[in-house]
Amino acid sequence: MPSIESPMAKTLLQWIELDRASLDQNVRQFRQLIGPGRRLLAMVKANAYGHGLKEVSSLALAAGVDWLGVHSLEEGAALQELGIKAPVLISGYVAASDLRDAVERGLRLTVYDPETAARLARLCRRLGKKAFLHIKVETGTHRQGVDPARLAEFVARLQGSPELVVEGVSSHFADIEDTTDHRYAQRQLQIFAEAVARLQELKIQAPLRHMSCTASGILFPETHFDMLRVGVGLYGLWPSKETYVSCVQRKRDPLRLEPVLSWKARIAQIKRISRGEFIGYGRTYRTTRPTRLAVIPIGYFDGYPRALSNLSHALLKGQRAPLRGRVAMNFITVDVTDIPGVGIEEEAVLIGRVGEDEVSADMLAAWSGTINYEIVARLHPAIPRIVSG
Repeated sequence: MPSIESPMAKTLLQWIELDRASLDQNVRQFRQLIGPGRRLLAMVKANAYGHGLKEVSSLALAAGVDWLGVHSLEEGAALQELGIKAPVLISGYVAASDLRDAVERGLRLTVYDPETAARLARLCRRLGKKAFLHIKVETGTHRQGVDPARLAEFVARLQGSPELVVEGVSSHFADIEDTTDHRYAQRQLQIFAEAVARLQELKIQAPLRHMSCTASGILFPETHFDMLRVGVGLYGLWPSKETYVSCVQRKRDPLRLEPVLSWKARIAQIKRISRGEFIGYGRTYRTTRPTRLAVIPIGYFDGYPRALSNLSHALLKGQRAPLRGRVAMNFITVDVTDIPGVGIEEEAVLIGRVGEDEVSADMLAAWSGTINYEIVARLHPAIPRIVSG
């Protein structure tokens, strides 16, 4: 961390710290969970769930993951430009005009549309290259995916094109994180198994079967197949309270996931105001006593939800400083009246632990009526990420 005393150093007004040891531990636990002989894919889409694509991808590979998963061609290209050689699977849609770039880069493609398959076949013949495909089967989420009833028709588009290499078959659960009743997930799993069997009947051997996410990976060993796609769990976050409860109900030892990310900022101003004064836009908070405020230069532009207005707190000197007034675009204001000695450029923790107290992504999510995924994924990409540990 640059010293604020050094005239040559740049003082960071906010930054995100990534704990290497925590990420290593999370990877080890998922590796142990799936056992030998299976691949582990780290989902690093959405700027690695807000943690930083560049930083997390390198750390995850060093920790022992085999594949990386992204949403878009742009994310896959960014990984290659970082010099990453590991297999990269694009789980989202690639526009027809961008298929050539994807093929030339050797990025793995998720496919489910017959026209895309036909375009890829023609393209690969012209280029003299192969495309490595993962067929996505619709099992009940009703987003991307081939309807099982049309699987034979889709496969027919592939079989006459040796340039198209079916490397995998995949699907995705709809509500496995949202409930402790997993009958719908079990039905999806059955549909997937039937689709895999149907592919084998059609002489399509997909060596990598993968349907499992963090929640299903923890709860149902039968979903591990050949590769587990770990998302939010990689970052030390549980997918939901329901997943944790289900884990306990099934008498499975809960993983000891460690949050990887901390978010910190420096105080820009300390000010004293009288009793009865309003704070912030809309005058949504009025002081009931003489108050000392700390102004922190982050806001909803940086990814701090406006819904946290008058609800959240930051940690200063290991104590909770309640947020007063609305979250603005670039500022929040916290009450430090009861925390002596707080000064300009003091470190404030927005997400993270100090001593015995913590502000977690789960807490911010609960207070703002969302999920921990959204809290971390919306952290602005321009915030510096610093690896520690």
